[in-house]
Amino acid sequence: MIECPFCQIIAKQRKASIIYEDPRAVAFRDINPQAPIHIVIVPTKHISSLNEIDPEDHELLGYLLDLARSIAKREGIEEEGYRLVLNCKEKAGQSIFHLHLHLLGGRRMGWPPG
Repeated sequence: MIECPFCQIIAKQRKASIIYEDPRAVAFRDINPQAPIHIVIVPTKHISSLNEIDPEDHELLGYLLDLARSIAKREGIEEEGYRLVLNCKEKAGQSIFHLHLHLLGGRRMGWPPG
C-alpha cells in the first residue's frame, strides 16, 4: 500500500472529491476547508516538498500555477481574488509531504497569514 495520502488519492486507493485530473495533476476539495472554496492541487509525480524539486520539475510548477488559475476561474473566484498557499516543511505548516498548492477563495483573506 502506498503511504502518502495524496499518492493514494491519485491511485484511487483513497476517496476524495476530485474536481480535476490529468496525467500531470489532480485537484480535489480539501476535507478540512479553511475557506468557502478550498481546493488542493497536487502533481501526480511525488515530490516531498518544494525543497526537493529538480530542474526538470520547473515546467511542472508552472503548470500547477496555471491549473490553479484555471480552477479559480471555473470556481467563479478569478475576478474577486483568491490565495495560493504552498507550505514547505513542518514549521511552515506542511503536514503531508507531497508538494501541493492550496487554492483558497470565496471570502476576504487576512494579512499577515501566519
